[in-house]
Amino acid sequence: MRISEPIRRVPWPVIDPGDPEARVTREWIFTNGLGGYASGTVSGVITRRYHGLLIASLPGPFGRIVMLSHLAEQVRFGDGRRVEMGGREPSGDNPDAHGTGYLTEFRLEMGIPVWRYDVEGLVVEKRVFLPYMQNTVFILYDLLAGGDHVELALRPSVNFRAQELSVSEPLGWPYEFRSIGDQHEIVLKNSTLPRLRMKLHAPDATFTLKGKRIENVLYAVEQSRGYQARGDLWSPGFFKLTLRRGQRAAFVASTESAETMSVLAPDQALDAERRRRQRLLAHAAPEAREGVAAELVLAADQFIITPAGRTEEVARAHAFGDEVRTVIAGYHWFTDWGRDTMISLEGLTLVTGRHTEAGYILRTFAHYVRDGLIPNMFPEGEKLGLYHTGDATLWFFRAVQRYVECSGDRLTLSLLYPTLTQIIERHVHGTRFGIHVDERDGLLVQGVPGYQLTWMDAKVDDWVVTPRRGKAVEINALWFNALKLMEHWAAEQGDDPSEYRRRAAMARQSFNDRFWFADGGYLYDVVDAEQGGDDAKCRPNQILAIALPYPVLDEQRWGPVMQVVRDRLLTTVGLRSLAPDDPDFKSRYFGDLRTRDAAYHQGTVWAWLVGPYVDAWLKVYPADLAGARRAVSGFLGHLDDACIGSISEIFDADQPFTPRGCIAQAWSVAEVLRASITLERHAQNGPAERVQYREPGISLAK
Repeated sequence: MRISEPIRRVPWPVIDPGDPEARVTREWIFTNGLGGYASGTVSGVITRRYHGLLIASLPGPFGRIVMLSHLAEQVRFGDGRRVEMGGREPSGDNPDAHGTGYLTEFRLEMGIPVWRYDVEGLVVEKRVFLPYMQNTVFILYDLLAGGDHVELALRPSVNFRAQELSVSEPLGWPYEFRSIGDQHEIVLKNSTLPRLRMKLHAPDATFTLKGKRIENVLYAVEQSRGYQARGDLWSPGFFKLTLRRGQRAAFVASTESAETMSVLAPDQALDAERRRRQRLLAHAAPEAREGVAAELVLAADQFIITPAGRTEEVARAHAFGDEVRTVIAGYHWFTDWGRDTMISLEGLTLVTGRHTEAGYILRTFAHYVRDGLIPNMFPEGEKLGLYHTGDATLWFFRAVQRYVECSGDRLTLSLLYPTLTQIIERHVHGTRFGIHVDERDGLLVQGVPGYQLTWMDAKVDDWVVTPRRGKAVEINALWFNALKLMEHWAAEQGDDPSEYRRRAAMARQSFNDRFWFADGGYLYDVVDAEQGGDDAKCRPNQILAIALPYPVLDEQRWGPVMQVVRDRLLTTVGLRSLAPDDPDFKSRYFGDLRTRDAAYHQGTVWAWLVGPYVDAWLKVYPADLAGARRAVSGFLGHLDDACIGSISEIFDADQPFTPRGCIAQAWSVAEVLRASITLERHAQNGPAERVQYREPGISLAK
């Protein structure tokens, strides 16, 4: 099979009238399948605590550690002149110096970042990548034109620290530099952190020991987010090498053993990574093997990881013939979250042809079910999950359904069925965090003080910004969907499905009686809210009452709801989390943590919601493909913005819809990819038969 290799080019310098800081807001990321990564601005300026050329994912209790912060690159001419090529040494004295005067193009080749520099006629290209399943980074240099050779000097700088730690923490000390032959390493004395090994692959390579402390480096994005923003780095000296035309040079840094980091020569390592990516595209759905969809397949690969350090989990999985896989919710700071994993599963694994890994993920999470709940998240560097979620477990049913439909793996369904049965029982009779069925109406209640249990989960200290305690609209749409799935699965497994059928019918009747807000023509966000009454805030959560396979909302109300969502919530990059005419609406997500979290779900646009919106639109208006396509229209341009080739977590609620939050978010990529494939198939095959679902005897009177 011939695979078309996607290339995304970004000419430089970027000129964006809407973003005067465009040169330092364009970012890149490359991950290693362990949760580790390399990331930075295209310009080379360090602006975040998470920027670095090697953030290694290490076993607990370490988690992700910034091991190599920066590599300054200097071209040295025969007349004694020295020119910073692009990786300007960090500085607090001149934070606005972008250091990109010689950069002429940035591109992604099969998702691999490439910089092209023209330094006074010398054309040099640089590639950065991490070998799969290694905490190793390769930085490759090629001289393309302008001379037969050039001398480069490379100065690495470090501050070994957990990625979440403030940059203002005292610089670890003392560092030791050790060198034996062509092997070099930096060690932080009196620390259990691994050593950073370095090796240069180039003719005439030498190292000059000239240690220096780089003080008061400014991390501008951290400053804008209200965090400590100045800190120090340390450099042991610099490497010198001769870069010859037609002869690639490479700098390699790693926390792996010397043997592991030397298994593949630089060219072999690059070829192996390219071939791995070609296989990813070959296994993807046919509609996702070229163009933007292919780019998103490669972006999706960033989030599927084998978590480092969960040795008991690995041993247990191996005993059953499985492997451990999970999903990083977003880069840079999220770990694996249950809700995000289940929502993302179809787009990350099923559309991309990674069915085996989807099975691993579902069986892994099933093992962690406690009291009828899957984990909300696994904290950085820890083995035990936290369970404060009212919806992640209900999304688990949806993920299992799509996995079984796509893979045909009914054995896994049989294996998971006892767990699914237990989950329903615990929700009916009551489990943690006030989650239980109200037997008076069959609806699901959730919420206790101090916890945020739905996906609208912002919390600052003791302040839960959008508590939504009571009977939330999407929770009950998911609950109904889970009951209907169990009705079918119970019959398949030889159990009596009548109790699931009865509960589903009761929940649906009550939902349509209780959630319809006649004055607004849409659905209440929460009924029987904690503060009393029903919450009429216009939010996107109601879209799931139509979008899910078993829509709980009666079909007669689909049209009015879709019109409200389209007119008040839809943007070109997702759905607003609150309608603009609400007094609590916030148009921008910006400022310190408290200010940002106050806006997180009070207007901020969420990209992942485009998936349910497209599903719902095609149910309501199956012939209006253009209307559905408008919902994803803004993402093509966004792939050149923020994190090149990926999709941000959130966007400001008003134009120009500035990207915010995580630069690369799993459910954003997954749902945009899934929606795009849905639209492509809809265009090829024509409108599918509309799913019509009604419970007998349903009443629309409230």
